[in-house]
Amino acid sequence: MGKILAVCISEKKGTLKKAVPFGTMIKDFGLENDAHAGKWHRQISLLAVEAVQRFSAKYKIDVPAGAFGENLLVEGIDLKNLPIGTRLKCNDIILEITQIGKKCHLGCNIQKQTGECIMPNEGVFAVVLNGGTVKPNDTITIEGD
Repeated sequence: MGKILAVCISEKKGTLKKAVPFGTMIKDFGLENDAHAGKWHRQISLLAVEAVQRFSAKYKIDVPAGAFGENLLVEGIDLKNLPIGTRLKCNDIILEITQIGKKCHLGCNIQKQTGECIMPNEGVFAVVLNGGTVKPNDTITIEGD
């Protein structure tokens, strides 16, 4: 069982996402008002806070929620080791993992600062099978566990 620590959106692609008090997930689309939402296989991005904490400690920098472009910052689930097709449930929301990792945008702020980005190895992407509202402190679980 895991916990949502932050819900983040950006109005334009290529910009840092900012934490918001709550988000509305739309079936087959993604997070309302997020630039990356749409009819494709990477509607939602998720990142484990444990990975962010390791990165922050390694480079001795503070990395705010959304800095890696994640929509959901999650605690307590080893996201990168979930198989493609795994379903996650949070309230009424059901997400299905479609991709693990992605190439980092060339020249993102964190990569410029450190020479490294964790999204290629730690980022997880999903589609929204069932929508609903998500906010920090909500529980997120792996369906079937």
